[in-house]
Amino acid sequence: MSTNTVSVPCGEVLRSMINAAEAAASGSRPRPFGFGRNAALTAVREPAVLRRHPHLVRFADVEADLDLLIDRAIAAIADGEPVEDDILGHYVHIASLVRAVSFREGKLLEQAVERLAKANPNMIVLTQLLKLPLVKAALEAVSGNDWSSLDSIKLDCESPAKGSYTPDLILVNRARHTAYILDLKRSLASYGDTSRLEELKLKMMASAMVLPDWLYKNHKRLMVDTVEVAIVDGASRPSDHATGIWALSEIDDLLEIDGVAACMAELRLRFGRRVQQLLEAEARKALGVVAPVVSDAAATTTVLGKPLIALNGPARTYEEERAMAAQDDDNGHDHFGYFDDHDDEPEPIRIRVGFARRPRRH
Repeated sequence: MSTNTVSVPCGEVLRSMINAAEAAASGSRPRPFGFGRNAALTAVREPAVLRRHPHLVRFADVEADLDLLIDRAIAAIADGEPVEDDILGHYVHIASLVRAVSFREGKLLEQAVERLAKANPNMIVLTQLLKLPLVKAALEAVSGNDWSSLDSIKLDCESPAKGSYTPDLILVNRARHTAYILDLKRSLASYGDTSRLEELKLKMMASAMVLPDWLYKNHKRLMVDTVEVAIVDGASRPSDHATGIWALSEIDDLLEIDGVAACMAELRLRFGRRVQQLLEAEARKALGVVAPVVSDAAATTTVLGKPLIALNGPARTYEEERAMAAQDDDNGHDHFGYFDDHDDEPEPIRIRVGFARRPRRH
């Protein structure tokens, strides 16, 4: 058995090529853009396609399923009931949503990877009852030895243990007889320089040493000869494969399916839009800002049932401004006796409440 952190598979490069014999048989040199009498023979062809893996998934093929996962995640976030907090006050709803987003995004990534992995018929995805024992001998081995020196060591999953570790996903590639222990994080930024990340790696490596025996005993005699561990960063920050850190943008190589990373990027983009809409609506409620009300005369915005204060004018309410204007007005005439119909009322400034968005990368 070989137990190690994952490395990029070599993959397979497949290129679509122009049939040179057909072009030569036409008896004339192809013309650019397909113009001229040989246009039918020199039609613009599909550009060369670079493929790393034999399996492919496109977002259009899984759009309905992924959108359903997003809908369920958003519904679960919105249905949460916050606990009253004296410090946060009526902003507790926003804090509750943010905490729910952190949890639900992680679950969403797991469910999406599970769905997309089906594009590889050789891949088995385990998501239920993944409680792996942290065998004492395994913990001692990974704590006191270099990871590379533990190759080919397999331990009994029923040996004395000190707790357990539950990974997000276990993937088994039947064609390669390889198992992957995956822990998907929405972002590793929160780990920073703390020891939490190293503790997680230790648990994953100790679990990897008992996984072959655990799979054989708990999953219909499923046999593997290689176990690889990976912590997948949903924010796709720089990866470090030597220490088991993978960016979500590299997940094609873990599943051996082209297009998974692109699908996950679109999933996060759509989920992010929905989350920001939800947070903005809750922020408006907390601030007492309601949506603009459009009338036949003009569009106005109100705060707590009262018109907005003109931010570029005196610090007086709208009603006070109207009252003062009525006192200065003499039946619609100015101080010089002329009718003035150009005294426009100060327009309230629209306030947009939301969160800063990162510019979309091209």
